[in-house]
Amino acid sequence: MTQQPRGPVDSSRIPRFAGFATFARLPRLDEVEHADVAVVGVPFDSGVSYRPGARFGPAAVREASRLLRPYHPGLDVSPFERLQVADAGDIACNPFNIGEAVETLQDAAAAFDSRLVTIGGDHTIALPLLRAVAAKHGPVALLHFDAHLDTWDTYFGAEYTHGTPFRRAVEEGILDTEALSHVGIRGPLYGRRDLEEDRRLGFGILTSRDVMRMGVDEVVDALRQRIGDRPLYISVDIDVLDPAHAPGTGTPEAGGLTSRELLEILRGMAGANLVGADVVEVAPAYDHAEITSIAASHVAYDLVSLLALKDKP
Repeated sequence: MTQQPRGPVDSSRIPRFAGFATFARLPRLDEVEHADVAVVGVPFDSGVSYRPGARFGPAAVREASRLLRPYHPGLDVSPFERLQVADAGDIACNPFNIGEAVETLQDAAAAFDSRLVTIGGDHTIALPLLRAVAAKHGPVALLHFDAHLDTWDTYFGAEYTHGTPFRRAVEEGILDTEALSHVGIRGPLYGRRDLEEDRRLGFGILTSRDVMRMGVDEVVDALRQRIGDRPLYISVDIDVLDPAHAPGTGTPEAGGLTSRELLEILRGMAGANLVGADVVEVAPAYDHAEITSIAASHVAYDLVSLLALKDKP
């Protein structure tokens, strides 16, 4: 007989502000026999190029997630009833050696039997996470929400930074180059060549202006046509949101998506073959009233819900 999933702490009996700050007040991984989905933190920000502080992102998102409730009306699913979801704690990476940190994270991610929703940390962590997913599923489609392309070659000669993960991923053959999409791109670039090289790598771009002009439904339709039924990885840099909606991030750019737009586009991916996801670049030192952490906690909740909906009979 299948064991009933263990859900969040009952907030009608224990106040939301009391107790351990696991994601959505879910059980820890060591408190359940197995987990279909593990929410794991990666407090690492040695790959940033501007403002540091995303190493404190996982703790801030967990704290902000206390108010999440078990039923998702937008997707009509109770993810914690459908799946056993657990908080797997943090993966500790060497903050002084990026190469070693990347290897540590890849090995740790590959060791999980559960599908992962990862809370960063800076965007450097997407590369080892993609390596681990591709080892199980082959090259995956990528849906990348960000203000920035993150397909640059190097910074100061360094190949592994938060601005280079997806170029490395294409070079390593772990992405399906027929199904790569950026959403929310905006802001100044180093030159036209940035866009030309990004196209050469196989990416399609829907800018924040495209989202505004096309509307959510048309954006979702375009993304779903590009992704098809391929195994899909979703990577969300919280700076895809306008600084009004996410001030607590390392490289903010004006003119971004609203949190409503981001969540609605994610919900449009219901039924997609989602195999893993991350939410990165929350830097709480620059946040106000937990605005960014709250947005990130809801993004993570929607990603878990998409995984639950995927498995719904």
